[in-house]
Amino acid sequence: MILCVAKNGAPTPEAKHLSFFPSSECLSSLFFSKSLIIASMALLLQNPFLFSNHKTPSISLSHTTKSPAFKKSRKWPVTVRCFAVASPEIGKEDVLVGEEKGRVDVVDYDWTEEWYPLYLAKNVPDDAPMGLTVFDKQVVLFRDGNGEFQCYEDRCPHRLAKLSEGQLIDGRLECLYHGWQFEGDGKCVKIPQLPADAKIPRSACTKTYEVKDSQGVLWIWMSHKTPPNPAKIPWFENFARPGFRDISTTHELPYDHSILLENLMDPAHVPISHDRTDWTAKREDAQPLLFKVTERTDRGFAGWWGREAEKTTPNFLRFEAPCTLQNNREIVDKNGVTNYFSGLFLCRPTGQGKSMLIVRFGNTKRSPLASVFPEWYFHQNAGKVFEQDMGFLSSQNEILMREKVPTKELYINLRSSDTWVAEYRKWMDKVGHGMPYHFGHTTISMPKEAAVVEHAPAGFVASIAASSPAKGGIGTIHAPNLANRYFRHVVHCKTCRNALKAFEAWKNGFLVVAAVSVTFAILVSGRQWKALLLLSTAVCVAGAHACSTVLDMNTTNFIRIHRRL
Repeated sequence: MILCVAKNGAPTPEAKHLSFFPSSECLSSLFFSKSLIIASMALLLQNPFLFSNHKTPSISLSHTTKSPAFKKSRKWPVTVRCFAVASPEIGKEDVLVGEEKGRVDVVDYDWTEEWYPLYLAKNVPDDAPMGLTVFDKQVVLFRDGNGEFQCYEDRCPHRLAKLSEGQLIDGRLECLYHGWQFEGDGKCVKIPQLPADAKIPRSACTKTYEVKDSQGVLWIWMSHKTPPNPAKIPWFENFARPGFRDISTTHELPYDHSILLENLMDPAHVPISHDRTDWTAKREDAQPLLFKVTERTDRGFAGWWGREAEKTTPNFLRFEAPCTLQNNREIVDKNGVTNYFSGLFLCRPTGQGKSMLIVRFGNTKRSPLASVFPEWYFHQNAGKVFEQDMGFLSSQNEILMREKVPTKELYINLRSSDTWVAEYRKWMDKVGHGMPYHFGHTTISMPKEAAVVEHAPAGFVASIAASSPAKGGIGTIHAPNLANRYFRHVVHCKTCRNALKAFEAWKNGFLVVAAVSVTFAILVSGRQWKALLLLSTAVCVAGAHACSTVLDMNTTNFIRIHRRL
């Protein structure tokens, strides 16, 4: 979402990418991006000396030519409302409401003819199917017996049971209701209830979806009418560079993907919402920003931004359809070596009021201190960042669904903070007609059907918790509740699941040894033995407490201490 702005002037990155690079100078006085906060200790991943003596890299303006459809100036209707000016200090020239007049440009767009980021390939389990959604389409993803990824419609053609509730038998996907088995292109290969000499009907096959693995991310093509277009699969140059390493993490979130994207492209909220999350955001750094839109196309927009006080816009942001936001920067050090940094956000709409985000933060140059911190530490800090936003973003989602009017009627977009938000909602005006539903700047289309809330298999308690996402649900850590960090992240991350299992085992081991030590301390008579055994008990209790702390860090939500509970 946001980036650090170099205090002494930043080198110019490629125009196709968004600049992002934290330095030691940034710590005290500069804005930091949500990319940096999500990576938590990202300062350890970079080399502060790079800003001391750097050369300005060349600007590449390739692929930034405006589409002919956008050479004409677009105009928007003006709506004057008595409360649009929040205070005497905010004038009409500061508010991005109705600054353009005229009709809305509509472009050809079909949401199914796009590749959506489905999952991180490394986190797909080997021994079980996974139920996922894109908008309201439910799919099941699994690895077959050959290790290949397969994706079907998530329902059995027999009685519509979810195949994701099934199991893998010899590389085949088995429906847990009656044991029908499917493989390859969705062909049904076994029906236990059929006589031995009976043929399996062709209608028993299930619908399939095309999936492709690109740079460690699985992408799904949603159309069954149009053949998959491999050229539309996003390619991120930095992730293919030699030596590039990233920390990737996945999170489910209880608000619409459009609200998520708004939040990720909003640098103004970081100092306030994430104040002192680690040491990268400070509320006293909140200030006006400068924005320059340099590109508008049928598939998104791009531009530069920076701090108004510094009169520069060294940071570059690019949004591309259907839901990709990229932040990049390249720095040339004193030896002439170019180092590359990326903050990449891949969003997937998972239904009304829900979304899934794949965060990829990486670079070609990192500090040796980065190896000191395990990956689960960065992941849990990312969870904290999202929880800091969760309350007001989910309430924003509720208001949009309730008011049923375009954002122009509800938002007060300021030039000095909300330019990207306004650009995004105006892009939605152009393509929203090709989506299941949308909230644009001047247009809106509501969902045709209400969202289906599923509570199984967690039971009654979890259903109560799920009825109020992001407001602090109840239930165990394993209940399917988007307010629960375990469900939002850990179930999607092999690294964190393995870490929790290990710490749980260590915790139990420490407690057993502590119990044995204190028992022997009571029974033995020698003072030295008693002291030694009591010391062993204290060490084991401390170890168990440390393991419990780690378990809590990965499963317990962040709660603002000023919130009334």
